[in-house]
Amino acid sequence: MKKLIVVVIALLVVFATSFIAFDFVQEETKELSPLTKMLIEEQGNHFSRARVSSEILDNPNAEIDFDVTRLSEIYLAGGCFWGVEAYISRLYGVYDVVSGYANGDTENPTYEDVKRKNSGHAETVYILYDKNIIPLDILLSNFLKIIDPTSLNKQGNDEGTMYRTGIYYTDKSDLDIIMIKMKEVDTMYKGKNKIEVEELDDFTKAEEYHQDYLDKNPNGYCHFDVGAALEDVYVDPSLYSVPSDKELRERLTELQYAVTQEDATERAISNEYWDFFEPGIYVDIVTGEPLFSSRDKFESGCGWPSFSRPIARDVVTYKDDYKLNMVRTEVRSRVGNSHLGHVFEDGPADRGGLRYCINSASIRFIAVENMKAEGYDYLIRTIIK
Repeated sequence: MKKLIVVVIALLVVFATSFIAFDFVQEETKELSPLTKMLIEEQGNHFSRARVSSEILDNPNAEIDFDVTRLSEIYLAGGCFWGVEAYISRLYGVYDVVSGYANGDTENPTYEDVKRKNSGHAETVYILYDKNIIPLDILLSNFLKIIDPTSLNKQGNDEGTMYRTGIYYTDKSDLDIIMIKMKEVDTMYKGKNKIEVEELDDFTKAEEYHQDYLDKNPNGYCHFDVGAALEDVYVDPSLYSVPSDKELRERLTELQYAVTQEDATERAISNEYWDFFEPGIYVDIVTGEPLFSSRDKFESGCGWPSFSRPIARDVVTYKDDYKLNMVRTEVRSRVGNSHLGHVFEDGPADRGGLRYCINSASIRFIAVENMKAEGYDYLIRTIIK
């Protein structure tokens, strides 16, 4: 009898283990929901924009009191320099940007020499910036958002060696930073990186009508959407880290811990931010990583804070949630892996059609007037209407 009981128990264990294993495999091989798949693919698409806008945002650098004695320089080629200049000049911490021609075969080229006489130069922008405000690796990360690094001598509809991509340096200490970034690009694009990295050989300022071209001609041509690129800010994940569980339990309220760490959901309407619309940003309550802007917040009537998009595509991650006998797309923070809420396709059509339904307990609001003091001043332009 004892032997029979042992055998039965063993069979039950094997059956249970097999069932669990089978269920796990089923979970792993489930097809992602269409919304989750779309958002993940969009995140990895270098040129996908959450919102398309032809409007170029105001320059946030007008308010900075630069110390001109500590400015650094770098030269970037990214196709037609009209858009590159307009975009780079509006990155927080950039003092000045000049359009010109770099690393060719002749001296003092004109546009005609570059365009029609094969002078070998690349349309390039000369950038003066403050490394203490925008470090070189962050500047390069922003630059990479507006180019196709796998395209040789072509960006958008512009073709020819003058439209090649390149990073040209004058300070040899910058090379290590540049090459680290190039390794990241090589890994991301599986060795298809075509960006030229060289020491600057020569640079000639372009004709005056090329300078600040899109400011003078707001409807002028550009091979990428400058306004949309500016709205899609870069947030450096290395600035944020996850506290220990002990520290989280001490610092967070019971509700905040339950929502972010245990995937709980707070009550509708009775939460902190559902009907709050002051200008500022919302950061992960766990790490401080910026997640949403008041610019993208809207009244949805659901009883929770609703946003049309995250402050930057990469600051959130997505996964299918099969709880409650339905398939929903869960939204989590990138660095903290905090449960934030869910995203649905019933948002305003003129804002992209998405509704990020977020728990107030998972985020902390920072008013626009306090953003500089807390180190988020580079995101102030995301509040601009």
